[in-house]
Amino acid sequence: MTLEALTSDLLGPVHHGFFTRKGGASSGIFEGLNCGLGSSDQTEAVEMNRARVAEAMGGPLHGVNQVHSADAVVIDGPLCNATDPDGAPRRADALVTNVPGQVLTVLTADCQPALFYDPEAGVIGAAHAGWKGALAGILETTIEAMQGLGAEAHNIRVAIGPTISQRFYEVGPEFPEPFIDDAPEASRFFINGEGDRYMFDLPGYSLWRIRKTGADAEWTGHCTYADPSRFYSYRRATHAGQADYGRLIAAIQL
Repeated sequence: MTLEALTSDLLGPVHHGFFTRKGGASSGIFEGLNCGLGSSDQTEAVEMNRARVAEAMGGPLHGVNQVHSADAVVIDGPLCNATDPDGAPRRADALVTNVPGQVLTVLTADCQPALFYDPEAGVIGAAHAGWKGALAGILETTIEAMQGLGAEAHNIRVAIGPTISQRFYEVGPEFPEPFIDDAPEASRFFINGEGDRYMFDLPGYSLWRIRKTGADAEWTGHCTYADPSRFYSYRRATHAGQADYGRLIAAIQL
């Protein structure tokens, strides 16, 4: 089956894709293109899925050990990758580069995959932004790392791919407090849910933060929770009582 990769017109001609679960080798609860080596899926299936993505992107995949941080890795040489000296992926949540041919990737399953591009400077980035990372500043950190390679904020374009939408993102009464303490105007990204619960607009919050830097940004509008045939969702899997869940991959290459 052919892979399905969603794209953003905002990113223009740069090679990129938010891959759905279609076209993969995994089965069972992971059915489809599960690219998460940290899942309990069969390693051979995940490696086959990742190889299919690498073939579609035309190069080896660079990734990091995602830990909901505000840390970005800079890939500044053709042979450089995002690993520690022992070969393990570095602990971070974003990658940036100005080296042609490098494929930057992030994995998600409700968190936001954000792809960045400055067409003037020839710099790209990829970030994994859940609520913790977005609040900590991972999106701004990615832009700052791109600026270190010559990019300018007003030239940067950012596309947020499939993520959980406000309709399905219920949070507890204590959840909004750190967001509002950080910026009182962030209260508008929370609406009342049932009882004392709130519904959080994660992509709206992130678009707001990105645009404050001067960069342009959009969300593709795809909700991971709402479409099980195309997307993995941590929250949907939890609600269904499943033991694990697949990971979607997003990729970008100069």
